Amino acid sequence: MKRVRLPPAQATCLHSPILTCVLCSPLGSFIGNRLSCRIAVILGGFLSSIGLVLSSFATSLEYLYLSLGVLTGIGFSLCYTPAIAMVGSYFCERKALAYGIAMSGSGIGTFILAPVVQLLIEHYSWRGALLILGGVVSNLCVCGALLRPITLKEEEEAHGPVPLDTDCGYRVKAQVVSTLEEPLPINNSKDSRCFKSMQEYRFLLMPDFLMLAVSFLFLASGCSLPFVYLVPYALDVGVSHHQAAFLMSILGVIDIVGNITFGWLVDRRCLKKYRNVCYMIAVGMEGLCCLFIPLLRTFALLVPFSVLYGYFDGAYVALIPVVTSDIVGTTNLSSALGIVYFLHAIPYLLSPPIGGWLVDTTGTYTATFFLSGFALISSSLVISTVTGIRHCRRTQKHRKNNKDTDPKQDPCQGSRSDFYIASSKDWKYSHLCIVSVL
Repeated sequence: MKRVRLPPAQATCLHSPILTCVLCSPLGSFIGNRLSCRIAVILGGFLSSIGLVLSSFATSLEYLYLSLGVLTGIGFSLCYTPAIAMVGSYFCERKALAYGIAMSGSGIGTFILAPVVQLLIEHYSWRGALLILGGVVSNLCVCGALLRPITLKEEEEAHGPVPLDTDCGYRVKAQVVSTLEEPLPINNSKDSRCFKSMQEYRFLLMPDFLMLAVSFLFLASGCSLPFVYLVPYALDVGVSHHQAAFLMSILGVIDIVGNITFGWLVDRRCLKKYRNVCYMIAVGMEGLCCLFIPLLRTFALLVPFSVLYGYFDGAYVALIPVVTSDIVGTTNLSSALGIVYFLHAIPYLLSPPIGGWLVDTTGTYTATFFLSGFALISSSLVISTVTGIRHCRRTQKHRKNNKDTDPKQDPCQGSRSDFYIASSKDWKYSHLCIVSVL
């Protein structure tokens, strides 16, 4: 930034365009649905790589806004949502664990790249570092090329489309998918495209998803504040700079551990039916941690906070795609995740300034952490309401159709794609490694 002669206040504004481009997550879902997840990731890798390379030649703030903020941000958004959605298509029995491993890739990458990027800047300047990172990011195109579809075109043409009424043991609501299986008279290609778009986003009319969206808004409003204000709060209560930075390191490492271990725990047979409850508990525990942080005024007390908050933060992140898939089904997961991450971006941009305003107004960090805690607990209460309503609905339906109940089926029975997955285990885990890199 010194070479470009940017004031520090303006240089920090570069983060805003990058965060704002998270709002393009629905675009990634749209391209993934229209073309394919493979093409979306390849295109996103190309755009993000070009954006980083062009940023190495920047001579002004406006140039960086377009190259690093807009172009690179859009490229990453095209990669992220389709790659996460592909995990739900490949994995059935250990879906939560698969998502946990996939979501931990970003945390591991951040943990490793932070010192590497600093080393590159020291040896090659920030321009050289951006140029090298552009080459590294171009490997997203290779990763995208390896995202093979589950069913080949020849197989689908021979056997027909994969059934849509099952989702790895979770029955998708009939009103959401029934119209997909019934061909409607379509006059031209324009009507066909409109009909397809309506079916892709039909889940927006589901009351369960609307409640889930409200829960995500509360969640995103609260979860970002501790990451922003933990270090300033620690310094304010007398913790040294070195110890305050160490708190964030602890939080980041435990976040990765939470991604993987909580996903593994939720996939246990005794907990698999209660994944929504586990998600609710993880979010609620995050909120409780934030409510107690004003009482923690020493480094020894803040370390357990970093451990607990980091673990439950990683836990809920791993379960977001799982909970969304349970409500909308795997068929609509890509579109739903685009909406979910879009909803996450808005509070992420607004809540830190609001938290800073509370600190300036009150002179303490108590109100800011209380805001975070109550927002997270509100999110947990909303998702618990959704879980309770769905449980009552299933119970009533079971009682009503008790005489006509079919024998219990295998969790993945009735889907040719699941049979294909079972015969391609090596490929599944290769795909999981690819998504973790993304």
